[in-house]
Amino acid sequence: MKFIHLSDLHLGKKLNEYSLVEDQRYILNQIENIIREEKPDAVLIAGDVYDKSIPSIEANELFDDFVSSLTLITKHIFIISGNHDSPERLSVLSRLVDKLGLHISEAYNGVIKPLELKDEYGNVDVYMLPFVKPQVVKKYFPDDEINSYTDAIRVAIDHMNVDESKRNVLVVHQFVTGARRSESEEVTVGGLDNVDASVFSVFDYVALGHIHSPQKISSERIYYSGTPLKYSFSEANDTKSVAVVELKNKGELTLKTIMLKPLHELRILEGTYDEIMSKKTYEGTTYQSDYVKVILKDEDDILNALGNLRTVYHNLMELRYDNKRTRTMVSIDGNSDSKSKTPLELFSELFEAQNGCKMSDKQTSFIKSLIEDIWEV
Repeated sequence: MKFIHLSDLHLGKKLNEYSLVEDQRYILNQIENIIREEKPDAVLIAGDVYDKSIPSIEANELFDDFVSSLTLITKHIFIISGNHDSPERLSVLSRLVDKLGLHISEAYNGVIKPLELKDEYGNVDVYMLPFVKPQVVKKYFPDDEINSYTDAIRVAIDHMNVDESKRNVLVVHQFVTGARRSESEEVTVGGLDNVDASVFSVFDYVALGHIHSPQKISSERIYYSGTPLKYSFSEANDTKSVAVVELKNKGELTLKTIMLKPLHELRILEGTYDEIMSKKTYEGTTYQSDYVKVILKDEDDILNALGNLRTVYHNLMELRYDNKRTRTMVSIDGNSDSKSKTPLELFSELFEAQNGCKMSDKQTSFIKSLIEDIWEV
């Protein structure tokens, strides 16, 4: 059984206010060609189809064109909603299109039944678990102990009654402990959204969405396919790809990735203004059409630097300085890594700075629950 695993299309997304519609159309056409060449039995799309719960007309058209094409070249397409999607909007007419081989998860209601596929090795059950929060699962299973995201996913899976004698695949959109994040993802307070990988033990393959960099969690059996495009400059060095997964006999899995080539590359250029503007820097490269972030090392601000740089680098998205002045500002304002810290970590540092001691376990627990309540509003 061969699967193509995708996730986090984020259709309609903008990068530094630049529309990525044409970039997304270009990469979806590339993915469509890969699927046509690989001839998978099914395509798995693991959430965050859209960048917003109410997508733009252009995003809707992109998705409609893409899925319409896929129904002509593969028998089954499995799609779940992610934290950026509205499950109700995404699953409109899901029962009707299910007959066409387009299987879209509905909003979580406590009941998840697999769709059974067959090949020469036997049966494969495919389960779809959309993005859920603990309180959603608790609503349907009030008697189960659910105090964390790990508990919620464990309970949801327990109630699937998975037949472990079969080959089982799960399409899911969550943050699994140990995954490497990037700047384009939402950071939830205090690591509260962590899900321990052990809850997925009954599955032969877990098609993950949510994390934007392709990566495996402990083994190839639990895998993030990542985004098809780079959605932040923290991903500039990533290689984007689609995952091709094959299941043969029970326990026998192979995974390969096929590299994707974007319409515009993301590039970070560092140096002095004169170095960046020198023909030696950009001649013979694609820098002039790439999406570029420039970090100037000049000690003094350059007059009209942004405008001048854009005469060479036509898609310049961001300009920053890295010099004594900016580094001094960082040391005054706080740690340079504060943006990557959770609200709980930041509050803990503030508490310790003001009180000369760390918070007690009781205080930490109270602040953690308070932040979580605020986050859910």
